[in-house]
Amino acid sequence: MTRFALFLLTAVMITACNNMDTTILPEKAKVEKELVAANNQFYAALNALFTGDLEPMNAIWSHGDDISDMGPFGGRLEGWKSVSEEFQKEAGMKLGGRVECKDLLVFAGTDVGYTVCTEEGENMTADGKTVKVKFRATNIFRIEKGHWKMIHHHTDLSVPLMENTGNSVE
Repeated sequence: MTRFALFLLTAVMITACNNMDTTILPEKAKVEKELVAANNQFYAALNALFTGDLEPMNAIWSHGDDISDMGPFGGRLEGWKSVSEEFQKEAGMKLGGRVECKDLLVFAGTDVGYTVCTEEGENMTADGKTVKVKFRATNIFRIEKGHWKMIHHHTDLSVPLMENTGNSVE
């Protein structure tokens, strides 16, 4: 009888664990899909910024004092005021070109998640020359009022971009 009870208890536990996995997986897939959409929105906003359009960037970022940006020009910007001022400056440069997110990895939590990718593309210098860019990037998002908002962006430094635009925040 004891063996049968142990067998029955084990079977119930395995079944419960399997059922739990099937309920968790769809939610995780949903959150990952939402994070991919937020990440895509960020890269669309970045490409719009290259044309001088600042609004999509303002829409994807959190406007909190606890956000940060460590972009290709160096330094670390903290808080929405500093980050948005840098975006205004970059939008004014109208660097042109396009950057795409390649080799995307997504890590989803319940209210915070992040993506890791390689940013590849090209921008223009102040005198109209093309500069190829390829950076490792990490983007961190959190849920705010039901929407994923970027709270941190970090890329490799780009000495050619800094030299050719005269822009450095270091």
